[in-house]
Amino acid sequence: MFKIRKAKDEQPTAPGQVKIKKKSRVPGVMITQYVEELPDGMTTPDFTRKPIALTIQEGKMAFFRAIVTGNPTPTVTWVRNNGEIDEERYKFAYDSVSGEHQLQMPNVCADQSDTYKCYARNQFGKALVTVTLNVIEIGYKKSKAMKESRTGIQTASFKTNEEKKREVDDQFWELLMSADKKDYESICAEYGVTNFRWMLKKLNEKKIQREQEQEKVCFHTLCNLKPIELKPTGAAEFELEMSLKDPTSKIFLFKDGVMIPFDVDTEVKHGLKRVGKKFVFSINGVNPEDAGLYQLEIDGVKIFSTELQIPDVDFLVKIQDVKAEEREDAVFQCVLSHPMKKITWMGKSNPVEQGEKYDITTSDDLLIHTLVVKDCLLLDKGIYSAVAGIKSCSAWLIVEGNKDPNMVGKKKKFSLKLPASKNCNFETPPSFSVPLKMHQSPESYECHISCAVTGNPRPHVTWYKDNISLNTNTNYYITNTCGVCSMLILNVGPKDSGDYTAVAENSLGRAECSTKLVVKGKKKK
Repeated sequence: MFKIRKAKDEQPTAPGQVKIKKKSRVPGVMITQYVEELPDGMTTPDFTRKPIALTIQEGKMAFFRAIVTGNPTPTVTWVRNNGEIDEERYKFAYDSVSGEHQLQMPNVCADQSDTYKCYARNQFGKALVTVTLNVIEIGYKKSKAMKESRTGIQTASFKTNEEKKREVDDQFWELLMSADKKDYESICAEYGVTNFRWMLKKLNEKKIQREQEQEKVCFHTLCNLKPIELKPTGAAEFELEMSLKDPTSKIFLFKDGVMIPFDVDTEVKHGLKRVGKKFVFSINGVNPEDAGLYQLEIDGVKIFSTELQIPDVDFLVKIQDVKAEEREDAVFQCVLSHPMKKITWMGKSNPVEQGEKYDITTSDDLLIHTLVVKDCLLLDKGIYSAVAGIKSCSAWLIVEGNKDPNMVGKKKKFSLKLPASKNCNFETPPSFSVPLKMHQSPESYECHISCAVTGNPRPHVTWYKDNISLNTNTNYYITNTCGVCSMLILNVGPKDSGDYTAVAENSLGRAECSTKLVVKGKKKK
């Protein structure tokens, strides 16, 4: 459902209505609850996917996309700060399959550069997110240069519309100022920034300004900044080194702009350990609500910003107990619901790494992760764990002494012992336990699309793009492992935009699941 409103979209508070501010799982989303207590089963609106800032050349098609939740189903409205949204220049779309709301701007013009707001409302509250659209004018620089060449007089310097309107979320700059250079490209892709030259110039200006402010509270430039990282223990940490001019300076910690309390050297939700110049901040018992932008301030000066991202991943197949004889190899294996380049393996509460004792591998589709404990000894027995994001699973390694006197001290050849198959008469038609998700990808990037299918007999899965089968198309790398069906597009191009469908079939029935891939634009080199 869509509605069109003018820029001033605030509604007066009804008699007896309250305004309770709530936290969203998505950074940058503001939620207001209108009632003291929610009825059973009812929820306030929220965004599971918020629109991202967009910089685009005029004449192109511009999109803002959002996915909202709430019970009752919220009404979605779009407004802009300095103008109206009319049906002649703006189109509204809703995809019932993905639940995606779209604000489309065909043939976008420079005067549409503005700050836009997206509201999601139901009778129990509202959720609000703000996003900017920057439209790059064509021809300004050319006409200016031609005028100067004809007259020989340099025209007065002033900002173009692009420079005036190109405003990106503060969170974008905060992340860049604390990030490693190798992460710049991924951060820009996330926020839709494509003009890297402008970004680097602006970033350098902001860094100089920030360093001048930090000199007021620190003796020297900050060093050894380590961004926030999830630990296998279920906590998250970030750290830095600095020397304060005034030891009594007050340190403040913010999450998504809201100050949060912390205690020094205590095991609470948010803690701080300080050893000399080293400051280590911790978040214990991490859960999805802890995702967001964390900022450290000292006496009102921003010192460090880092974003905690929690992967949306779970275990489709967990690791199982393994029994091995002495000098045999033991194998633990799990299957994820979403591809990850690396997970953390733990052996008896300690992280294990690739080396002489352990062999850690990942399948080509990044879904199957394997740990091999080589040449098992009796002291290797214990509990082993696989950790992906905030999810984990554990199993026992049981090592038995070698009963063959001829093999004492000798290494056995590796053999994988699979459990005996059991007769099962429970036949079921195909169904999707993990459906396809919406995808956006810049040109020249890889794009991985996956889902999970169940059924007995094992379903045969066929992939379609715009109703054309892809299973024999060599441009798409398609796999089906343990019911996790994946398709990898190695080099995304404009031709890959479109609707994709996975069809699962067995003798008992047929199931379909669809998604859309949107190619956003060309990757900058």
